[in-house]
Parts: sequence; C-alpha cells; structure tokens
Amino acid sequence: MSRSVDLFVIGGGSGGVRAGRIAAQHGAKVMLAEEYRLGGTCVIRGCVPKKLFVYAGRYAHDLEDMAGFGWTVEGARFDWPTLIARKDQEIARLEGIYRRNLVAPGVEIVDGRAEIIGPNRVRLVATGEEIEAGHILIATGAHPALGPAIPGAEHAITSNEAFHLPRLPPRILIQGGGYIAVEFACLFRALGSEVHLVFRADQILRGFDEDVRALVAQEMAHSGIVFHTGQTLTGITAEGGTKTVTLSDGSAIAVDEVMLAIGRLPNTSGLGLDAVGVATDKVGAVIVDADGRTNVPSIYAVGDVTNRINLTPVAIREGHAFADSVFGNKPWRVDHSLVATAVFTEPEVGTCGLSETAARAAGHAVDIYKSQFRPMRATLSGRETRMLVKLIVDQQSDKVLGCHVVGEGAGEIIQMAAIAMGMGATKADFDRTVAVHPTAAEELVTLRTKSA
Repeated sequence: MSRSVDLFVIGGGSGGVRAGRIAAQHGAKVMLAEEYRLGGTCVIRGCVPKKLFVYAGRYAHDLEDMAGFGWTVEGARFDWPTLIARKDQEIARLEGIYRRNLVAPGVEIVDGRAEIIGPNRVRLVATGEEIEAGHILIATGAHPALGPAIPGAEHAITSNEAFHLPRLPPRILIQGGGYIAVEFACLFRALGSEVHLVFRADQILRGFDEDVRALVAQEMAHSGIVFHTGQTLTGITAEGGTKTVTLSDGSAIAVDEVMLAIGRLPNTSGLGLDAVGVATDKVGAVIVDADGRTNVPSIYAVGDVTNRINLTPVAIREGHAFADSVFGNKPWRVDHSLVATAVFTEPEVGTCGLSETAARAAGHAVDIYKSQFRPMRATLSGRETRMLVKLIVDQQSDKVLGCHVVGEGAGEIIQMAAIAMGMGATKADFDRTVAVHPTAAEELVTLRTKSA
C-alpha cells in the first residue's frame, strides 16, 4: 500500500523549501524531493555564489582606491582556489540550514528525482515507490539556455560551471547581454580577466531604463570589457588550452573560456506533465493562475518554472502564499506589479517600477527627474566613475512610477525606495523627506528640477 501525504513538493530551491516548511508548520504532512542539492539555483549556483564573487572583485577596486585616501598596499595578490574553497564552505553551510529548516517542522526529504504520474500521485524514480498526495507543488526552477546549436558548443560553459572553474581564466568570452551575462563580465574583469561580451542587440540589459543601460555600458567599457554588439557565436574550436570563437561577422577571438549566458529555460522535462495534462507554454513554463494553480486543480507551481518574474524573493513569496492559502486558511496572493531588483554589475543597479519607456508606452504623461554625478568616494580615489539617480513621476497623480539607481549601494537603496513606492509614495512625499547627508541616496529626496 502506498504512502500518502498532504503535500508533495518537487524541487528543493527557495520557493519549494519555503512552501514545504510553511505548509508543515500549518500541520500538513509534507514530502519534498530534490535530485541535486537543497537550496536550488540561488543558493547553490546562482545569487549567493555570484554575490560572493562580486565581493571578491570589489576588493580589487578597493585596493586601487585606497591610495587616494593615504593607504599604501604592497604585495596584495588574489588566489582563485581560495575563493572557490571558501565559497564551497559557505554553500555547504547554507544547504545545511535549508535542510534543518525542513526537518524541524517535520518535512520528509527525498534526495532524488520525482515525477508526476497522476493528479494526486508521484513516483520516486530511484525506488519506484508511489506516493499519494492531496496537493502537488512543482518548484523545479530553471536551467541555462544553450541557444541554437553551433559547432563546438561542447567547449562552452554556463553559469553553473563558472563557479567551479579550476583557475581564473586569463581571457573569457561571454555570450549574452542580460543581467547574468553582464554580472559575470564585470566580476571576471574585476578579478583581472580579459573579457569579451558578445550579444545580438545594440545595447545591454534589455527591458531596463535606457539611462541605466547607457551608463552601465559606458562604465563596463571604461573598465576594459570589450563589447561585440550585433553579433552571435557561429562556432568554437579548441586546441591546447585555447578556444577560438568565430562570430557572425566572420571575426575570430582567442580566449581561455567561453561562457553562454543567453537566458534560462524552465525545468519541466521529464516531470510527467504531459501525461497528467498540466498546461505549459511554448518554452515549457508551467501555466498558472494568480494563486499558482495549474489547469489540474490539485497541482500548483511556483518560482522560475512558471517563468513569470524569475527572482528568488518572488519564488519565496509565491511558495509562502501557496502554503498559507492552501494549508493555513490565510489566503493571499503575491503582487507581481511592483518588484524591486538589483543587478550586481560594476557599478551596481537598483530598479523598481516602470522605466521611462514603459511608463510612456503605458499612456502615462510623466515628469522625469534625474541626476548623474561623481560619487564622493571617487573624489579622492581618482576613479572615473558616475552614479545615476532617476525618478519617473506621473504628472496627474504625482505618484512615483519608477525609481532607478546606478552606483555603489544601489541594491540597498532601492529596497527602501520600494517600500515607499509600494505605499503609493508621490514625488511630494519624497520631497518632504529630510536628506541624509552626505550620501548618494539623498539624491532621491533632493531632486527638484525636471529633466524631461
């Protein structure tokens, strides 16, 4: 006789773990299956290791800047294996926390793959055991897209492998212009690599505000990153330790590593969705309603596998909302309309709400307030860098529709701005806030002159 649970979660990333833990705390009997490692993309091979690498690169900038403040630094050197080892220790620590957080409220963890074989039935692949489940939650995340097949693609890596390279590549070519590509381009450059960035468009960070895109591109180019716009990869050959990449314009670039960072695709292959009739879209994403429910009433999905807003905090909130609504008798929905995010480039980006282009396209008559300036730290360090603060304000209501920051601490700044915007803050609300001086963030409340 098969075992039964109230909830079976497939996927042990941030969204699945939060849903399983909260459901168990509400008294549900929960089983969760993860075939790789608990923590998912964010903890194991995404946000967390990426941010640790970003910190490593920023120390290089700090060393350069210190001379302007009277410091003399001699003999400083960077050791890639040390960074990798320390990163691995931290990831292992975090994975342990995830496991303990599930075990404490009574979630049963299955370290293996599971597939759906019925609206209320799951099979554990390793053992063949079948589990009856009142509800099934799909939280399997996404994986790096490889794009169109090209000769020699097997010589390329993705963001997954980038965190485990045996050495820092002296030269690396990255394909892509989205946030993953530009983040890796910046961190590899900061650590000393020669970096080539290849992308089809004429500008990076599609969908972000145009002023943000322009300033980040300018700063990246100034750091020495070589842009190859309007290009795609047509082939990769490897000989010895060198990989030669051919571009669509016929040119060739010799590097030590090639990284594909052209997007991510939902992990839905082999889950049994077709057999059960769960609807997916053209890229394989699970289609859900506002409550995360699929067209099969007993099956839900959260996080990147739904391809809505592919951010870890969004997956966590979706998982929490699902558990509270289904098992806690406290129904609520995630508001996807106003989500702040950061891009950990150099300089950093923080953004919330509409871009200027999106606001105008939505029919808003807007006033634009923006300031681009040299940050105070750069005055003594001598670093040639700029910051940007920009507000998009609805003319009729005075409501702040968009806030965009480029520069040091942008991610921290935008989190606080998002709270105000979520409460419906107007430009007048920003204006009557006393500035904290001297900070870059004070520009948000001292902008008075319209630029457009």
